[in-house]
Amino acid sequence: MTEAAHVTATRRSYDAVAADYERLLAGQLDAVPLDRAVIAGFAEEVERSGGPRTIGDLGCGTGRVTSHLRSIGAEAFGVDLSPGMVAVARGAHPGLRFEVGSTTALDLPDASLGGVLSWYSTVHMTEDELALSCAEFHRVLAPGGRLLIAFKVGDGCVRLRQAYGHEVVLDVYRRSPDRVAELLAAAGLVESARLVREPDPEEKTPQGFLLARKPRG
Repeated sequence: MTEAAHVTATRRSYDAVAADYERLLAGQLDAVPLDRAVIAGFAEEVERSGGPRTIGDLGCGTGRVTSHLRSIGAEAFGVDLSPGMVAVARGAHPGLRFEVGSTTALDLPDASLGGVLSWYSTVHMTEDELALSCAEFHRVLAPGGRLLIAFKVGDGCVRLRQAYGHEVVLDVYRRSPDRVAELLAAAGLVESARLVREPDPEEKTPQGFLLARKPRG
């Protein structure tokens, strides 16, 4: 199957920015206590779910959130579209596993994960691609497994030409929590909580977080 041009552009853009992305954002979670709290609650729900404990950080970038998950006691590995980002993740976090892959067609067995983390990894996707990713999240989660998805709140799409000190071509989609919840529900995932926080000084939009689960039966 021929890859869509915007997917190729996204991969190439993140390959180009990978080293500077890690340098600039490595400690970003330290400044956002609400984000850390959401991740901690998600990880505890996975631990208590009674199924597999492994969390897939799907769209992991340079592995900063994968590493944070491990630091709070969770079992986690990462998958990312960009080979450049995966290479930086492996170098920055040598004790963790990182693989190249797409959330629209994951190379993971059915019902193999207790948790799926999608930390802003769908913001460059069209709605059709997001629907495919939601279906894949449902497929790889075990019954009772948990999902946490983070996204930019709003409407429409902005094209970035510069990011992290490099020329890029990145389409950034903003979505309402209701619409994200609808797409998750269409894939068979049940919303359990949501949070919208106001943007920090360096952010341009409110930030959204949805927690969902895969029903057991």
